[in-house]
Amino acid sequence: MRQRLSSEPDRYRGRRRVPTPPRSRYAVVVTSAFVGAGVVALGAASNLPDNKAVDPDILQSLSKGSSITTDALENRDGDNAASRGENRAANTQLSDEEAARDIYLLPLDDYEFTSAYGVRFGKLHAGIDLAAPDGTPYKAVHGGTVTAAGYAGGYGYSITIRQDDGTEIIYAHSRRTLVNKGDVVKAGQVIGEVGNTGYSYGTHLHLEVHVNGTPVDPITFLEERGVSIKLQMESVYAALDAEAS
Repeated sequence: MRQRLSSEPDRYRGRRRVPTPPRSRYAVVVTSAFVGAGVVALGAASNLPDNKAVDPDILQSLSKGSSITTDALENRDGDNAASRGENRAANTQLSDEEAARDIYLLPLDDYEFTSAYGVRFGKLHAGIDLAAPDGTPYKAVHGGTVTAAGYAGGYGYSITIRQDDGTEIIYAHSRRTLVNKGDVVKAGQVIGEVGNTGYSYGTHLHLEVHVNGTPVDPITFLEERGVSIKLQMESVYAALDAEAS
């Protein structure tokens, strides 16, 4: 074997590899986890509202793990329930007012039907006659505004009430009237007393209905609205609504 001379340069000097400790795969995993968490945190922060609008108490509650979301939902449900209750009450009140405007009732509790609508003695008898004792109080068939109240020639003491749709109901031959022009009355309200004034033959209430300025048969008009003059019957629900109002 050939011996290397001491004077021969060492060709391998300085080329020796210094060993380094191997990388741990666990370190790589941990590093990746920290990086991922940072990305998620940045994304969540970008969706948060302006810091000025965030309540410090809410942030503190979040840090403590409080269930503020449940409380917020309960409060919201409570507010919605209250709102729904108020809407139902408003709708109920509106329905009651609408029902009151549609009530039709008999003008007298007891009477004798004595004369119908139609031609009589060569002239149009533009209403119906309901006989009752002198001074018997009579009521408004329907709600509306009093447009006339007082003595009116052949009608004697009479009352005219105009409804919201323009329909007019006339109560004639009264002993006296108990309302004044401009008054707003409800169905079932006492407005006068039966009498024998004007061109009248016997104590009675003369009732006329004018639609669009033209007289119509009160019997037919009222029957279409649940009131029967001949049978002396009115809608049970209408009567209860009138008493309630």
